[in-house]
Amino acid sequence: MGHHKLERFAENLTFPNLFQVSYEMLKEEGFALRGGWHRFFGNSNPITLELGCGKGDYTVSLARIHPDRNYIGVDIKGARLWRGAKTSNEEQMKNVAFVRTRIELIEQFFATDEVSEIWITFPDPQPKKENKRLTCERFLGYYKQFLRAGSPIHLKTDSQELHDYTLNEVIPAGGYKVEYATDDLYATRAEEHSEIPCLAEAQMTQTFYEQAYLAQGKPITYLKFYIN
Repeated sequence: MGHHKLERFAENLTFPNLFQVSYEMLKEEGFALRGGWHRFFGNSNPITLELGCGKGDYTVSLARIHPDRNYIGVDIKGARLWRGAKTSNEEQMKNVAFVRTRIELIEQFFATDEVSEIWITFPDPQPKKENKRLTCERFLGYYKQFLRAGSPIHLKTDSQELHDYTLNEVIPAGGYKVEYATDDLYATRAEEHSEIPCLAEAQMTQTFYEQAYLAQGKPITYLKFYIN
């Protein structure tokens, strides 16, 4: 293990907005803020999750844009989460938190109707393991347990396969509603933003990986849909 990783793991323990709960403790005691995230944030503003947030740059960026919302980034990689946690603490952001956990356990951190929006940004497309894709019915079943009715899920990915799988297989099979879908997010014109408001937000900020993909000339797909 690299020296920098050890330093980051140690510093992660000092961040008041980064929550790390072992599987054993989660099973025995549960998560103290489940159903009570308003206590941590000190308000009842809507909560947005970014699943598989990596470095947390998208979570932090959205939180800067929307101070009237609370943002929680979720990832299993502590060395990556360190960046977002450090930045949000240095900037004294009060509407940002991070949870280190596997997405398979996500419903144990949030209660019914506690979340008002989900972003899934550049997840591993899992081309050979359909049941590990973050938009497969298995995972959508987890999200339904805490996602408020009428709340959107956004999928941004460079994987055309994952985009098509979600749009053409998962959504029709579940009877879910699509608000907008595009195979090339940045091919849309600025004048379309007034007609399709979600485009402006989807284009407003870019993850570390998204910038790398765009530099390679890869199109970015985007999908906004509802599961309840």
